Amino acid sequence: MKCPNCGNKNIGKLGINQYYCWNCFIELTLTDGKLSLSQIEEDGSLTTLNDLFKESEREAKANGF
Repeated sequence: MKCPNCGNKNIGKLGINQYYCWNCFIELTLTDGKLSLSQIEEDGSLTTLNDLFKESEREAKANGF
């Protein structure tokens, strides 16, 4: 598995289909073969980063998920 944002393989598992990149500090959620990327804000809320990536970059298989 690698992070589509930074390319690092330092990915931890948070829960079922939820992962965390320890390099760039984003949360990845796997749904229907696509990754949804979110930035965790200071107050604990999530801000989506999906609009920054092409659909092909968010494909689970392309990133080893």
